[in-house]
Amino acid sequence: MKILDRYIAKNFLIGYAIAFCVLIGLRLIIELFVNLDEFAENAEFLGTRALMMHIVVFYALRTTLYFRDIAGVITVVAAAFSLGRMVRNNELVAIIASGVSAKRIVGPILFLVIFFTALAVANQEFLIPSISDRLVRDEDDVEGKESYAVWYLADGNGSLICSPRYDAETTTFDHPTIITRQVVESRPGILDVTGRISADAATYNPGTGNWDLLNGLYVSQDPNLSPEVRKSYRAPDLVPKDIALRRNAGYDSLLSSRQLAALAAQKTKVKDIAQLLSQKHFRITDPLINLTMLMVSLPVLICRDPRTMKSAILVSFVLTAACFVTTFVCKMLATEVIFGARVMPELWAWLPIFIFLPIAFIELDSMKT
Repeated sequence: MKILDRYIAKNFLIGYAIAFCVLIGLRLIIELFVNLDEFAENAEFLGTRALMMHIVVFYALRTTLYFRDIAGVITVVAAAFSLGRMVRNNELVAIIASGVSAKRIVGPILFLVIFFTALAVANQEFLIPSISDRLVRDEDDVEGKESYAVWYLADGNGSLICSPRYDAETTTFDHPTIITRQVVESRPGILDVTGRISADAATYNPGTGNWDLLNGLYVSQDPNLSPEVRKSYRAPDLVPKDIALRRNAGYDSLLSSRQLAALAAQKTKVKDIAQLLSQKHFRITDPLINLTMLMVSLPVLICRDPRTMKSAILVSFVLTAACFVTTFVCKMLATEVIFGARVMPELWAWLPIFIFLPIAFIELDSMKT
């Protein structure tokens, strides 16, 4: 790596660190200010020191979500900061005057952006799914002490589980009812009720992967079959971690692409399948959109006159905001029926790329050297 590459990379890394701390820190401060009363509900129970640790751990985990949401914006702000600093010190003029191409200047920045984009992908595909059950906790939830009702939670067998209370500490359903169902081969996507399992309690057994039933009894829909005693129930895809996750709306955004594909195979409703397909395709396009936002902004930021830098930064932020808003609108419309047409989540996921990537290539090609 040449001295020029190292210098540009160093400037960008400094800008990235500042942008990351400012943008993530600003969101943390706003959310802490809004939700401070929620944390305070456990002040007497936890004590001051434990409460502070609870707040620190809570937002340390939430940082993974904040980074996922604004990773593209951070790179644009970092590029604007680093290039703006070089323009202000007239370094960019000297570099271009020495015969170095403007495209050569943005090379180290693009390389680092690709690296940070790969980190964002790893964050979405590996880190967030591994802590997904902790990310869905509310501010007033104490780890291991949660309890809540569960209604009509589907498992991989197609059955529905209901319980007035699930204790996360003991991983136990209180008086659960399991409505067993099976697929009707003559009617794809339709599940028929075959019976009902009731019990006084159901506790997860990590050794067998089953739910051990206390006084479990299975009653078939067939009146000719007598009730049958059940000591356990197997739901291979329903473990305590999944229960905390799947009871929350929008939990599919915390799953990996592999988990999304497995979940889509279980769904029968068109809207549910469209939602999962939308998530799957946006997992591919989101990193590309982040790169596109930077590629659209970089040519604008390469300017020689410090007096035009403020307007260049403003234009770059407007272009970034346009790309960001377009992506947001496409995510909203991906599962909706527009003008009577069928739902096409694939089209909406790739639409921002089709719009802004040609603009990015045109701007890069027109950069003045």
